[in-house]
Amino acid sequence: MEATKKLFAEKLLNVKAIKLQPANPFTWASGWKSPIYCDNRKTLSFPNLRTFVKIELCHAIQENFPEAEAVAGVATGAIAQGALVADQLGKPFVYVRSKPKDHGMGNLIEGELPEGAKVVVVEDLISTGGSSLKAVEALRAAGYEVVGMVASYTYGFPIAEDAFSNAGVKLVTISDYAHVVEVAATTGYIKQEDVDVLHEWRKDPANWGK
Repeated sequence: MEATKKLFAEKLLNVKAIKLQPANPFTWASGWKSPIYCDNRKTLSFPNLRTFVKIELCHAIQENFPEAEAVAGVATGAIAQGALVADQLGKPFVYVRSKPKDHGMGNLIEGELPEGAKVVVVEDLISTGGSSLKAVEALRAAGYEVVGMVASYTYGFPIAEDAFSNAGVKLVTISDYAHVVEVAATTGYIKQEDVDVLHEWRKDPANWGK
């Protein structure tokens, strides 16, 4: 798994799905200043990389959640990845909206699963974990058993780790922030002096740069 995390980190950097700019931070929608920007949806545009992500997410499910009977993707970023994974595994698929549809049936969960099905959730990116765990709550409220979650990438924020622990959800990712920083430093993408800055940001992203 360690080799996979490094390899995927390298692939994300190569296609610019992840950008690191310690000296010229990005501003997230939340208002946080960040030396990193990640858009895993770019992986869908590259067939070989898209297949790599699909296969590795499937491996993560088979190794960690073999009891899973169905797959749920979190809208909108993980709808495509979740559908690809479900197709590869030959399992039913649904996706979970961030809020109920405001017309028609007012669905929060789109699709249909067997009653009480054991579901593994697919996510593309974990930041604070809030939206990801809302999807878990929705599935549980609908009577499904969530056996765990797999994701392409996590920032590894302490707040997210606490949230997943409190919700009783095991999270497995195919790469993470620490491996991206490591690969970026060893390949010369960033300077060694930037590494400390990047690690400091992850400890307290809400207040970094203020």
